[in-house]
Amino acid sequence: MQSESLSRRSVAEEGCRTSSEPLFSSTVRITGGRARGIQLVVGRGKEVRPATDRMREALFSSLAGRVDGAQVLDLFAGSGAYGLEAWSRGALSVDLYEKHAATVRSLERNVENVARSLGQSKDSATVRRSDLYKASIKGSFDLIIADPPYPDLPHAVPRIRALAMECLAPDGVLCIETPGGRVPELSGFELVKSIGKGRDQPCVSLYERCS
Repeated sequence: MQSESLSRRSVAEEGCRTSSEPLFSSTVRITGGRARGIQLVVGRGKEVRPATDRMREALFSSLAGRVDGAQVLDLFAGSGAYGLEAWSRGALSVDLYEKHAATVRSLERNVENVARSLGQSKDSATVRRSDLYKASIKGSFDLIIADPPYPDLPHAVPRIRALAMECLAPDGVLCIETPGGRVPELSGFELVKSIGKGRDQPCVSLYERCS
């Protein structure tokens, strides 16, 4: 896996999801890589809030060569939009954690569809139904992406940090999606980029371990 330093700047991102957009979308697609264009099944329910296509495009443009060959951990996976996007763009493997049974069923369908498009075994993308507040995650990951439910942020962010301290590779990247204007401060990690349009729309913050 190629190791690169992330540019320390903020990138304006157009087209991010606004609060007026519906919680259900049938037009979420993989935006890049060999499975580009594959439509993802997105279940109904307040627990599902898939990242927009443009937000994912901006994030993976920022990550560039760090995705190819990466071991990826997708926390609060939902539709799997982030993790499966990474797989399409060359990630070696993806572990997707989601606790809601109905959402897991949709997620498993998405894994099958992307695997078919890639011509790979679905074993490279492992869906794990698990409550992250109780789960024990083993392994070392080059890229950790977390998209927690916004109301749960006060509890989710400390848990994400704890998991990243245990599981993020020394030169890995941690990405967290939050509402605009709420960029978490994580002890032991350095914020290297924030992708978002403003305080009224979501953003993704990218972190590396402090040197």
